[in-house]
Amino acid sequence: MRAALAAAALILSAKSVDGQRYTDASGRLRVALVKQPFLPNGTSPGPTTMADGGIQAILTRAGATVRVAEVRLTPEEDTEYGGWKRLSMALGHFADVVVQNEREGWFTVALEATCPSTPGLVGGLQHSGLTAAPIKIGMLWLDAHPDFNTPETTRSGSLGGMPVAVATGRALQRMRLEAKLDPPLDDRHVVMGGVRLTDPLEQELLAKSAIEQVTVDDLRNMTPAVFAQLDRLSRSVDKIYVHIDMDVLDPREVMGHQNKVPNGPSSEQLARLFEAIFERYPKASAIGFATIPAEDDGKLSLGAVNRMIEGAIRGVMAREAHRR
Repeated sequence: MRAALAAAALILSAKSVDGQRYTDASGRLRVALVKQPFLPNGTSPGPTTMADGGIQAILTRAGATVRVAEVRLTPEEDTEYGGWKRLSMALGHFADVVVQNEREGWFTVALEATCPSTPGLVGGLQHSGLTAAPIKIGMLWLDAHPDFNTPETTRSGSLGGMPVAVATGRALQRMRLEAKLDPPLDDRHVVMGGVRLTDPLEQELLAKSAIEQVTVDDLRNMTPAVFAQLDRLSRSVDKIYVHIDMDVLDPREVMGHQNKVPNGPSSEQLARLFEAIFERYPKASAIGFATIPAEDDGKLSLGAVNRMIEGAIRGVMAREAHRR
């Protein structure tokens, strides 16, 4: 019996180290586009805009099988009037979709109305392990803002500035728990990239945290600093999530974004980075994109999303091919 248990433990450990497989029996990559349309004050058409903006055809031509899911409330939940409460319940369903994808071997590309979607996606990854026990999740957070405010530090009152604080257990505990993120993310398992605008009290919280950062130049040039952080995460966690707020990009690609900040990387630069990350790290298990601008002249922002998704998927395909 002891020998059997030891063998089983070795198998589980090997699977955890090797990372999830996302190909079918024929070697075809399976990609799940997951739309999370709920905002703190309603819903957004942004996730559908991204899902229907050409990416399905791009991925199919690249050789992937694609399915699309959308987060919804139950009829009973849909009677709730509170926007934050409705979002919290939606995030629980978001987590369930991510768990299903992981269990069935589909790579999650999340198309999110807003950055506060994050606790649901991370909660899903956290509970997608081989047992009922939560696993350790690392997050690469690419955003012009740290989104590390709490209700006590925020200047705007916007929930959009709080998702990393929520995910790390600093605020809105009920929302985090309804998103099925329990325990909260460990600060040491969060790396921020491209941050260049922080509120004063938010900066105080960030300075006291154990969160590491890489710069815009690190992202643009794929410097060793980026991979040193991902190497560290890969040694410490079971799965890694890469999150992108579109405002991390240079404003020329997100002119309609209400929170754009000068001097960001380009989508071409991030696409190359994502290809490298998802090829190199078997634990890189999902990628998510938040807050595509409602106004998108020339569809530059939509093109940027497609470009970055395509880069990430090229990386996953290369990784899967290496492991056959």
